[in-house]
Amino acid sequence: MKIKYVLGAVFAATFLAASAAQADDYVITLKDDQFSPAELTIPAGQKVKLTVKNAGASVAEFESSDLNREKIVEAGSEIIVFVGPVDAGKYTYFNDFHRETTGTIIAK
Repeated sequence: MKIKYVLGAVFAATFLAASAAQADDYVITLKDDQFSPAELTIPAGQKVKLTVKNAGASVAEFESSDLNREKIVEAGSEIIVFVGPVDAGKYTYFNDFHRETTGTIIAK
């Protein structure tokens, strides 16, 4: 009987680890009012994990109307944003506090 519980726990842990690993990781850095990379390519049809790092000295807001995402990024910190799965195409994002600071995600 105990073996059933142990095997169930092992299965559950394996399943959770596999689910977390399904999202690919990408990094976008904001510094000197510029996103780097300014153009990021991700796979279409897959969930991806974006880490947005603010290497600047002031607060920023990562925002994308195309992706329906909006999140504050404190100076010197980072946030995680999950995207997708999305269709192939171009998706724009910007710093809402400095709207001229933009970037593009291309899903292929």
